[in-house]
Amino acid sequence: MKRFLILQLRPETDASDDEYAAILNKCGLAPDQTHRLRVDQMDIPADLDVTNYAGVIVGGGPGCVSDAPEQKSALDARIESQILRVMPQITEADHPFMGCCYGLGILAHHLGGEVSKAQFSEPVGPSVCTLMPDAVEDPLLEGLAAEFEVFVGHKEAVQSLPPGTVHLLSSAPCPMQMIRYGRNIYATQFHPEADARDFERRISVYRNHGYFPPEDADRLIEICHAANVTVPGEILRRFALRYG
Repeated sequence: MKRFLILQLRPETDASDDEYAAILNKCGLAPDQTHRLRVDQMDIPADLDVTNYAGVIVGGGPGCVSDAPEQKSALDARIESQILRVMPQITEADHPFMGCCYGLGILAHHLGGEVSKAQFSEPVGPSVCTLMPDAVEDPLLEGLAAEFEVFVGHKEAVQSLPPGTVHLLSSAPCPMQMIRYGRNIYATQFHPEADARDFERRISVYRNHGYFPPEDADRLIEICHAANVTVPGEILRRFALRYG
C-alpha cells in the first residue's frame, strides 16, 4: 500500500507533533503508513512525485498567503513557496489532496481564487457548518448531518468560490468552509484533525500569536470542551479510507 504524504508547516515543534498525532488518529493510520515532512525544517525534494503516495495531506500553520511579501517572515515565505511548487502536480493529476485551514488558502490561491483578510476571518473556537447541495453525493460527506460543529481559527479566508471548484460546506461567519477541485482534491477552512483536547493544546501554543487576546485562552479552552465536534474527524477518516 502506498503511504500518505503529510506536509506540515508549523515551526512550533510541540504544535507540529500534536497535529501529526491528531492526523494519524483521525485517519486511522500508523506512522509507517505515512511519510511526514516538516516543511519548516527541510525543503520538499525537487524530484518529488506526488503519485508515489496514496494522497497528500497539508496541515495548518501560522502563515497567511494574503500577506504582502514584506509582511512575511523568511520562514513563512519559504514554506509557502515550497507548498505552492507542488500544487501544479496535484491539480494536473487530480491527485488525492486534503488541505487543512492554511491548505485551503494554498489551494484557492493556486487556482486563482481571492484569499484575503477583507472578511470572513473567524476567532478560535467552534463554528457550525452546513452541507451545501453538492455535498449530498460527495463520498466524504454523504450521509452526514446537515449541520455540525467544527473547530476554526484563521485571520484570512477565501472570499469567493475559486474557479473550477465545488462548494461543499458553508457557515454563517465564513462561507468557504470546504471545497473540492476535480474529483479528489479537497480543502477545509476548519481543522478536520482537531478535537477539543487538540485545540486546548493549540490554544496554549498560539496564545501570543495574535489569534486572540492572551488573557482569553482559558475561556476559549472551556468553550472548546463544551462544543460537540466529532464529524470533522469522520471526514478525514473517510479521506484516508477512500484513498489508502
